[in-house]
Amino acid sequence: MLLTSTQLLRHFRQLRRRGARGCSYPKQFVESTTIRRPFKTDAPVKDGPRSNREIRIPKVQLIAADGANMGIVPTDQALRMAEEAGLDLVEISPNAEPPVCKILDLGKLKYANQKKAAEARKKQKIVEVKEIKMRPNIDTHDYEVKMKAIGRFFEEGDKVKVTLKFRGREMAHQELGMKLLQQVKEDTLEIAKVEAEPKLEGRQMMMVLAPK
Repeated sequence: MLLTSTQLLRHFRQLRRRGARGCSYPKQFVESTTIRRPFKTDAPVKDGPRSNREIRIPKVQLIAADGANMGIVPTDQALRMAEEAGLDLVEISPNAEPPVCKILDLGKLKYANQKKAAEARKKQKIVEVKEIKMRPNIDTHDYEVKMKAIGRFFEEGDKVKVTLKFRGREMAHQELGMKLLQQVKEDTLEIAKVEAEPKLEGRQMMMVLAPK
């Protein structure tokens, strides 16, 4: 039999007076309830070693800025030494017991690591041969634009094939093409080496350069 609202209210008042311990509710008032836990997000992954106030262990093995081994010291003391030197306390060996920390310039360390990563990516890159086309009578502005493109390709680790195409009577002045390629070779001397010397194939003269 279902209870009226008045009977229900009276029932709950009786429960409060007696205390809820040991009391059970009538089955008709028991509902199946699913309790959902709040969604837990993963902690952000830190990029790079722990440094300064992120180091919360009581003691560390300290390496001074000059490389001297200072032994095991309280972390607070190591932080003060780093601050007094205008540098950072950086954890360099977290798995040691206690972890090894060094006083150094964190900005320089990050720059060095980024440079190493860039060099590694550069070595892994598949080298491509980019083609730059010129005319034997190219003007100064166009030449400068082409040379900037060549420099950019070298920075990306690619090789460059410089191609000159002769038209009509220009074939009678092949020395102009050879002179232009020689100029390209001289202008890239510090950043590139000649992989294939200039040669004529049909109406085209080509030279291949590779970054040093």
